[in-house]
Amino acid sequence: MSEETNEGLGDDLKDKAKKAASEASEKASEFADDVKESAKEFSDSAKEEWNKVTNSNDNKKILAGILAIILGSLGIHKFILGYQKEGIILLVATVIGYATSCIGIGFFILMATGAVGLIEGIIYLTKSDEEFYNTYQAGEKPWF
Repeated sequence: MSEETNEGLGDDLKDKAKKAASEASEKASEFADDVKESAKEFSDSAKEEWNKVTNSNDNKKILAGILAIILGSLGIHKFILGYQKEGIILLVATVIGYATSCIGIGFFILMATGAVGLIEGIIYLTKSDEEFYNTYQAGEKPWF
């Protein structure tokens, strides 16, 4: 009788374990769906805000000027103004500069990209709002 009791208990425990595993799997699936939905909402919100910043007709003189002075070698100011190709050029040149700095030539590349950012930042901040807008946003002049 004790073997039958053990088998009955074993089957009972097995069923309970299967049920618990099934419930855990179901809850994990629900959680994963919630996380996916939250991530999609965040992604959509971030894209919408980025498009507002980059596609708006607001004058971006101060933002672009400060970013050009501080992070000019990375080309972030170019991305803010909508010049993706020029921003990528500066970013790639900076990465190449860092990669080749161990052989010496990279320092010159980094100095050049930093100088471009600094000069552009000063130019951006010294222009009048109207002149900046007409030159870099409406006229789309990518360099200096």
